[in-house]
Amino acid sequence: MITIEPADPFSPESQHLIEQLSAQLAAITGNNGKSHFSAEALEAERAVWVLAKDEQGRAVGCGSLRPLSQDAAELKRMYSDRSVSGVGAAILAYLQTWAAKVGYREIRLSTRVINKRAVDFYLKHGFQQVENYGPYVGRVESVCLGKKI
Repeated sequence: MITIEPADPFSPESQHLIEQLSAQLAAITGNNGKSHFSAEALEAERAVWVLAKDEQGRAVGCGSLRPLSQDAAELKRMYSDRSVSGVGAAILAYLQTWAAKVGYREIRLSTRVINKRAVDFYLKHGFQQVENYGPYVGRVESVCLGKKI
């Protein structure tokens, strides 16, 4: 069973997962994704960082939401250990519930078009392509997705 709970993004477990994600993104896209993420941004009101842990208490995934607007949160640094089934879906479900509880009505994210696995995952979970926003406007390598909650 996977448990999801808010955590410290600066903890060793969190930092280890962030580094794993960065290495994986660099291998897939040629960019580690760090330029559009700051753990300090998670100190904002209505922001959260979560860890997923397996039955042995091992951190097997992470994800975060930060404010994008009054009504929209941005999903950042979503990562799951592929050897453990269902982690990504569990993190996403937790974050969607959390977002609704704190008043968000939409979740948005950006990923690289070349990261087909991520794009397919989000589409499977009800996200739809939206117009590129913020730093992703005009970036043909980026695809932005959104979901009303």
